[in-house]
Amino acid sequence: MARPKPVKTKPSSVSERLHKGYAQSMEVSRVLADEQSKYQHIRIFDTVANGRVMTLDDIVQITSRDESAYADMLTHLPMLEHGKVERVMIVGGGDLSIADEALKHRHVKEVVLVDIDGRVIELCKKLFGDINAKAFKDKRMTIEVADAFEYLGRKSSRNRFDLIIADRPDPVGPGKALFGETFYDRIKGALKPGGYATFQTGVPFYQPWEITEALADLKRFFPRSGLYLTVVPTYIGGFMALSWACKGSKALGTPAGIRKAAAAFKKAKLKCDYYNPAVHAAAFALPNWIQKLVP
Repeated sequence: MARPKPVKTKPSSVSERLHKGYAQSMEVSRVLADEQSKYQHIRIFDTVANGRVMTLDDIVQITSRDESAYADMLTHLPMLEHGKVERVMIVGGGDLSIADEALKHRHVKEVVLVDIDGRVIELCKKLFGDINAKAFKDKRMTIEVADAFEYLGRKSSRNRFDLIIADRPDPVGPGKALFGETFYDRIKGALKPGGYATFQTGVPFYQPWEITEALADLKRFFPRSGLYLTVVPTYIGGFMALSWACKGSKALGTPAGIRKAAAAFKKAKLKCDYYNPAVHAAAFALPNWIQKLVP
């Protein structure tokens, strides 16, 4: 008797078309969540090449394989140059990958994460435990399900934080409020003197205007601001731009600041998948075509 032939099934895939004329596709091995929250369509799934992935409204937010390239650089770079960060606010960041990195610093007393979509936080607690389990258990961690724009404007937020990290999405849907002059003004008001803020500022290869617009706005509100780079493979387009601003006179990325960060990194014995002092220094080396985007 002839043995039956195995049935060939085409694997499912998820496509992201974030930029005009260009898209990426990921082969999906298992879908873990697929639902509409009050604010957005949330999907979490395992992939063949990129690990576990979350998309919001079909835009990739995090993958377990390369999240460190994003979270490490938004967090450790400013914290190590500052040297005495005690209170951190995270705008968005419901997957808690950034919170997990901030809490690695022993001198931190409080990390406040403010995300408008509580369902994202619930699903990420359940499905991204390899990344965020320690953060959820840490007593220094406070989670506020609220509008971060409104939270920043509260009287209780004035001059409160040493570092504010804006893990904001692209300027669409509920993320629109996290761009523009009013937002930056509120960030400035919530920072302590000498405090830093860091922002994701898009992929310059496909979104060059984000750098020019963001840095022009930051210059209106902060005495010092600038740009540095990371590479997150899943954020298609090569380099990812991260911008920074300081409520004080100390710029990030100076030779003295880089040396200070290297010494602090060694003393703290931080364990990072992406960040190290050499990467810190290299992040401020901008290719000529990116440098031209800086106003």
